[in-house]
Amino acid sequence: MSSINLERCGWGSGPGLMSHYHDTEWGFPTADNSRLFEKLCLEGFQSGLSWSTILNKREDFRRCFKKFDINKVSKFTQTDIERLMGDASIVRHRGKIESTINNAQRCRELIKECGSVGAYIWQFEPKASTRPKRPTATDVSTFITSPESIALSKDLKKRGWSFVGPTTMYAFMQSMGLVNDHHVGCFVWKQVEAARLGFERPTSG
Repeated sequence: MSSINLERCGWGSGPGLMSHYHDTEWGFPTADNSRLFEKLCLEGFQSGLSWSTILNKREDFRRCFKKFDINKVSKFTQTDIERLMGDASIVRHRGKIESTINNAQRCRELIKECGSVGAYIWQFEPKASTRPKRPTATDVSTFITSPESIALSKDLKKRGWSFVGPTTMYAFMQSMGLVNDHHVGCFVWKQVEAARLGFERPTSG
């Protein structure tokens, strides 16, 4: 059956890039440093905006932020900030731009301590016993934050990160596969369950 006719999460049937993002990215686990850092940054840029706005600008964000290469972004200067503030293809919010550079610097510290972004992030994966085994659309609609996203937010803020509030961190955890918040009727739910089952969680050291 064509994916056009399959049931999705409500938001995943949106126009443009949204359905492809829902079907192929959202919820699938990853341990890749650049992907995790990129999503942390883009979730921060999304604050106060819709994800569709950010998704439609994602390639421009990648161009402007050197494909979210952590080392390169950490070395951005005031000249880079002004360059980005003048680029209408992205969200021109000085605080969020400065936050991205700061967070890249903090990210380098985190990698030095933990070995990788993934080794740090996956420590905050919720235990299966705290999650519904077969979440309904109603269940998923109530998931806005969690004890783990609150703990992740607090720890990142303690480390000097910004734009990493509990709700933002829960959205990050949803998108990066730390939880499977596709509802059970969505055709991607089983795919994400399988991906999470076969995923090797990164560890420090």
